[in-house]
Amino acid sequence: MKLSTHHGLLLAAWLAASPLVHAQAAPKAGKPDPSDPMAVVPAATYSSPLARYRSAGETELGSWQEVNQTVTRIGGWRAYAREASQPEPPAQPDASRPAPAAAPSPAPAASGPVPGHGHHGKH
Repeated sequence: MKLSTHHGLLLAAWLAASPLVHAQAAPKAGKPDPSDPMAVVPAATYSSPLARYRSAGETELGSWQEVNQTVTRIGGWRAYAREASQPEPPAQPDASRPAPAAAPSPAPAASGPVPGHGHHGKH
């Protein structure tokens, strides 16, 4: 069987590298060898992440009847919908940062309706 030059080079590289693959560095002094089943290792410990948890305390809840009356007085769910639809106020600029460069002005909008959208606004 005749080997091509490419296959011959791959075989030579594999044979040259195979002893390196099986070589292992000696374990560092002071640390146990992980492949040694008899190595002395420190005992495993567990510390619960909830061990230092401190409750924020009880929250005093109002009467549900009073809450319902408040919602009715301010306009019901529509008041909350109006509040949610309001735009967020702009963030205050940070004085330590330089102001960003002005964005280029947008291209003027085409006049007239957009083709294929004539049904909008006719509901």
